[in-house]
Amino acid sequence: MILVTVGSTDFDALVRAMDELAPELGDDVVMQIGAGSYEPRHAGEWFRYAPSLEGYYDRAEIVVSHGGLGTVVEVLRKGKRLVAASNPDRYDTHQDDILGTLAEAGHLVWCRDLARLREDLATVRAATLEPYVEPECRIHLAVHDFLEQRMRSKRRR
Repeated sequence: MILVTVGSTDFDALVRAMDELAPELGDDVVMQIGAGSYEPRHAGEWFRYAPSLEGYYDRAEIVVSHGGLGTVVEVLRKGKRLVAASNPDRYDTHQDDILGTLAEAGHLVWCRDLARLREDLATVRAATLEPYVEPECRIHLAVHDFLEQRMRSKRRR
């Protein structure tokens, strides 16, 4: 099964592109379309939102998603094959930055152009992807250092 997810907003271009490919893929295609106005005609199942996508992720062989960090990390944590596309309707290019970094590290296939989605799906099927290992969280050290520095400066007064 291929799961398509666009998160809580809309990404009609991705939903439409996958809907057009669905009949020729040989896989069941399930789509989460968020607030989009395009309603799939060829997907086996589609819905706007769900309390959780965990069960869908578990069933999916491939996930095709928008470039939102939350979704991308959820999928990579599950060890799923991921094709991710930046949503050009977002206010900045942070999705490009995220997807570029993760693609360069070999964790996913970055679909830079939806006209190449068919090829990117074939690429992800054949790829040997690098398992994603979350970086160690060090924010607590930064907070500790900040507070220590602040306390030292107060003592000097």
